[in-house]
Amino acid sequence: MAKPMTKTQLVAALADEMGSDKKSAGGALEAVISIITREVSAGGAVTLPGVGKIYCRERPERMVRNPATGEQIKKDADKVVKMTIAKALKDSVNG
Repeated sequence: MAKPMTKTQLVAALADEMGSDKKSAGGALEAVISIITREVSAGGAVTLPGVGKIYCRERPERMVRNPATGEQIKKDADKVVKMTIAKALKDSVNG
């Protein structure tokens, strides 16, 4: 399996795709990341067309087991970031 694309590689590919320089592409990437982080942190969701939907889901308080000791512990309610993958992306991966 290939290594994940690094941020530097992503910025370079984005610059190439945009026909722009790496500084502009890096700024665009940072702006998109900032918007997604702000929206999802506030409990909203962001849909990236053709890629998927990133959203925040609240998990209720629950009992969990410590795998080392087997002890049951109460875990407080928390939030988790989820992503649903778009059908178009799934289809392109599966040919």
